[in-house]
Amino acid sequence: MNALAALLLGAMLSALAATVQAAPQHAMAMYGEPALPPDFVALPYANPDAPKGGRIVLGDTGKFDSLNPFVQKGTPPWQQSFWGYESLMGRSWDEPFTLYGLLAESVETPPDRSWVEFTLRDSARFSDGSPVTVEDVIWSFEILGSEGHLRYRSLARQIESIEQTGERKVRLTFSTNDRELPLIAGLRPILKKAQWEGRDFARASFDPIPIGSGPYVVSAYEAGRYVTFRRDPDYWGKDLPFRRGTHNFDEIRVEFYGDETVLFEAFKGGELSALREFNAERWERRYTFPAVQRGDIVKTEIPHGRPTGMTGFAMNTRRAPFNDWRVREAMLLAFNFEYINDTMTGGTQPRIRSYFDNSDLAMGPGPAQGAVRGLLEPFADSLPPGALEGYSLPRGDGTARNRSNLRKAARLLADAGWQVRGGRLRDENGRPFSFTVLLRQGDTGNQTVMNLYSQALGRLGIDMRVQPVDDAQYEARIAQYDFDVTTFRRDLSLSPGNEQRLYWGSEGAELPGTRNLPGIDSPAVDAMIDRMLRVESTGDFTAAVRALDRVLTSGRYVIPIWQYDMGRIAHRKELRHPETLPVYGDQPGFFPDVWWYEPG
Repeated sequence: MNALAALLLGAMLSALAATVQAAPQHAMAMYGEPALPPDFVALPYANPDAPKGGRIVLGDTGKFDSLNPFVQKGTPPWQQSFWGYESLMGRSWDEPFTLYGLLAESVETPPDRSWVEFTLRDSARFSDGSPVTVEDVIWSFEILGSEGHLRYRSLARQIESIEQTGERKVRLTFSTNDRELPLIAGLRPILKKAQWEGRDFARASFDPIPIGSGPYVVSAYEAGRYVTFRRDPDYWGKDLPFRRGTHNFDEIRVEFYGDETVLFEAFKGGELSALREFNAERWERRYTFPAVQRGDIVKTEIPHGRPTGMTGFAMNTRRAPFNDWRVREAMLLAFNFEYINDTMTGGTQPRIRSYFDNSDLAMGPGPAQGAVRGLLEPFADSLPPGALEGYSLPRGDGTARNRSNLRKAARLLADAGWQVRGGRLRDENGRPFSFTVLLRQGDTGNQTVMNLYSQALGRLGIDMRVQPVDDAQYEARIAQYDFDVTTFRRDLSLSPGNEQRLYWGSEGAELPGTRNLPGIDSPAVDAMIDRMLRVESTGDFTAAVRALDRVLTSGRYVIPIWQYDMGRIAHRKELRHPETLPVYGDQPGFFPDVWWYEPG
């Protein structure tokens, strides 16, 4: 047998092996096996006997100018995509990353995950009663990949082909080696193709509202003020094990308020049914009003086991002086976290120490070792200081003035070419060090943090200005990276994957509309993300994430603040939830999804 024939035979055998080993499954996990068997009754954190009924009113700050959550244009209510639309598979929030059949009754994928095939449920229906077809699925992937929001377009570039392979079967073949792609495909929302014939999908805002297959439909709204979601009495999936005990309220209304203070007063006055609180000190101090004392309002705490993610203030490294790591380190040194945390939360919430803090994926203290070091050493010349040697965030000296850290900050700024002249910090050309912090209008909490921070920066000769803008201006400027410093929040899971490219990948450093706000452009970051997506063992995956965590944290791109170490929901006593809590805690999919109304 010649070499060419052997090569062809090998390829045929590999393809045959992949086909033979692939078989229809009820679920799919990133690593290992799904926790729930094919005959599971309900998700472990849902009550299959939860009663249906009741109406709740929730609150949000800001405004909305769209009811199309799938395009780049406009700002829709964030809840809409979770309640009104469905994907081929749904995620269990009690496992790192496992999907169970939703619109699809089964899924097939070979060991190398080079393709995935879904079989639609014959019973799957859109809210108008029409069936969900393979044609709808193919069109949804194509339109979202070409005209949808940027978060959908990365997958489209990695799909080699999508085709109908049976009456209710659709197969996607991938062009890149990425084990997560079948799961990402399983989570893409499916929309009705016929609704959009002759319409401009990318520019639609309120007319028409996309038709979905989810348990809720929009029944009423007033742009920027409120939107009401009504539970569809004919919802096709109400008896699915994946949906049993979920989406129990007949109606959910979301009211929009100008700022957090007005929102809290609305809850305190009985206008809202529940309110999430992210500040531990306020949780103890503010929730003592009469309704709480009477027991009409209950304070519920929801622990979780997910990574902290990153919350704080992003510095735009596309702009000087934040393109210099020494300046960013000086900014971190000047941020007196211990003092600010004591002022804002009573010192009760610990600081975020890294992007994957609070999990086994966190980088850990000290120098990089073992597999983590092996992954990072090829990039030693481009790594930020501390990535290999070990890095930890500055700690204040326990005083309000924080003199020790300010002296260190001044030395770093001097090394970077900044000197105090005439009472202001200036570069070699005499230009003063001044910058603006972009905030949403009504973000009173972060305005207070910045007021405290500005006092320390003033001692260094730095001029900081806070600029609050309305939601529309904020979103437009963020999309174009038109800011110096702004608020930053990225939730991270126990199974990070392709979304990491959107958050920190170099492609997003200049491409408008991505979520890479700091402008991170690092070969090591890109390589660690690639590694995460290609490895097959849990150990190799953990090493890659820990290495990524090191590069991001030592890159000093964000000034971290406190952890949201526990979910805190104040709510009317009639609202109940199951005793079993998901490992992800209070994330989308928990409240109000598995709660119910129990009068009396």
